[in-house]
Amino acid sequence: MSSLRDFSIHPKIAPQSHINTMLTTTSRRFLLSSSSDPRLSHSPFHHITGFISPIHTRNSGAGFHQVLASFDTLLRMKPLPSIMEFTKLLSALVKMKQFQAVISLSKQMELVRIKPDVYTCSILINCFCHLERVDFGFSVLSKIFKLGLHPTIITFNTLMNGLCRDGKISHAIDLFDKIEAMGHQPDVFTYNTIVNGLSKIGNMYAAMSFLKRMLQKGCEPNVVTYSAIIDGLCKYNKVNEAFDLFTKIKREGILPNVVTYNSLIHGLCNSSKWKEASSLYEEMVDRNIAPDVVTFSILVDEFCKEGMIVKAQSVVGKMIQKGVEPSVVTYTTLIYGYGLHGQIHLAKKVFDVMMRKGCNPNVHTYNVLINWYGKKEDIYKAKELLYKMTSIGLNPDHYTYNSILYGLCHARRPWEALEFFKDLCASGYHPDVVTYSTLLHGFCENGHLDVAFSLFHEMQVNNLKPDIFTYNILLEGMCKAVRFKDAKKLLSRLYLDGLQPTIHTYNIIMDGLSMAGFLDEAYQVFRYMENKVCSPNNCSYNVIIHGFLRRKDLATAAKLIRDMRGKGFSADKATLTLVEKNNVILKLV
Repeated sequence: MSSLRDFSIHPKIAPQSHINTMLTTTSRRFLLSSSSDPRLSHSPFHHITGFISPIHTRNSGAGFHQVLASFDTLLRMKPLPSIMEFTKLLSALVKMKQFQAVISLSKQMELVRIKPDVYTCSILINCFCHLERVDFGFSVLSKIFKLGLHPTIITFNTLMNGLCRDGKISHAIDLFDKIEAMGHQPDVFTYNTIVNGLSKIGNMYAAMSFLKRMLQKGCEPNVVTYSAIIDGLCKYNKVNEAFDLFTKIKREGILPNVVTYNSLIHGLCNSSKWKEASSLYEEMVDRNIAPDVVTFSILVDEFCKEGMIVKAQSVVGKMIQKGVEPSVVTYTTLIYGYGLHGQIHLAKKVFDVMMRKGCNPNVHTYNVLINWYGKKEDIYKAKELLYKMTSIGLNPDHYTYNSILYGLCHARRPWEALEFFKDLCASGYHPDVVTYSTLLHGFCENGHLDVAFSLFHEMQVNNLKPDIFTYNILLEGMCKAVRFKDAKKLLSRLYLDGLQPTIHTYNIIMDGLSMAGFLDEAYQVFRYMENKVCSPNNCSYNVIIHGFLRRKDLATAAKLIRDMRGKGFSADKATLTLVEKNNVILKLV
């Protein structure tokens, strides 16, 4: 824990009145956002009292209870101990991530007139920031000024970190500029906070500019600074630049840590540079930098995506051998990998193993498994998992319910899906566009267009705007039912909703016309695509070629096949079958 000397006032800091003036804009911006909250009273803590709730001790460790007991003992002492003794206990609770408890205890301290110091207030600001209430953190900053205290660079670092965590990077930079103008000297943590925030949103130019600014001010970047930039470069597909920076910092004597290696390994894997990623992993091990759960999870994820499930399982085995316990992310990734390759029974085994090992699945874990059961049309097991997750206090989300609805519709049970949907709505569930689109697809596929249109109308009544995928589902249903006049009306409505047809939209219309015997009209759509809107893709060519082959117009089909090959497209299985039946002598592959 930092000593109180860390909070010494910088000799160049401006007078208190000037500080208050400079921070007015920044503080007020956040205070006004919460001033209308009816929970707030008019005490010195008027901006935060409404946020205080009773301390919950259930599921807390022995250390937590011991700190609470010590705090109670301090409160009963006569005379009361110094603020430092209370601050030590609050710091201990922060390390336990008991942020709500710190806020409640701070209120108790105020009630017995224990005057906080700047360190206590900084701890309180940190707690509010962790609870995603930076506005209340600025309320505490105002309290610091009212008490005649001087905020330190650590106080401001905490607020900047909270702003960045909330995605308010521009506000964080504004605060950075203000405190620098006030005479505070930003430290490496201050710069790292801004660099990390900018890197996370992909503003690498600004992040690099702050790095240069840091060097110009004589503040030496550390491995955390460079790791943040490398991570940002990798996440935004600039892996080569990240690798160059990685090489540069090693030459300058800055030793990369496990976070640096993880970011670069992940970036290389995402760029399909397996050889480089493997070499980097070996380098990491050779340098005695122990891979952590994130490293192993990255490898498991990439092996699963590439279909190398055995290797992914092997990585999990190595993790356990090295004493690194797989996390919920690791297990969930492995479950996804098995499901991706149709091995649902093995995915369920992994789920059971993680439960036995005391690694509790989260909503995402359940969603992944429910989704695979839905795709395999095993609705019973999908619903069984749904009931299990709700019984342990996990809240299903849109993805959970949409997966079950998809499974029912895919199994040609749309009416059962509709009943499930109605039960959900009756219990207070608010469906999204994907929910309705899933049901629309189920009813269109089973020839119940009137029900589909009824649902389409219902979603608009509920202020849900259909997207292009919704329209494409209905258009496909109408084309299959040879309702081209209705399809044309719907296409006009699509434009009124501010949407534009995609290439998939045109392919649906073209295929519908062709299958219904209106090949000339389908060919007009194809030529319209070529000349007006978008170039036909592989699917477009195959659709129109199918039509001419079925009509025995081999000359036009052969010309289109040559055009298709010239644009780098290839015949699909259906086209090849029709070519063979019509004895068209063309080398297609």
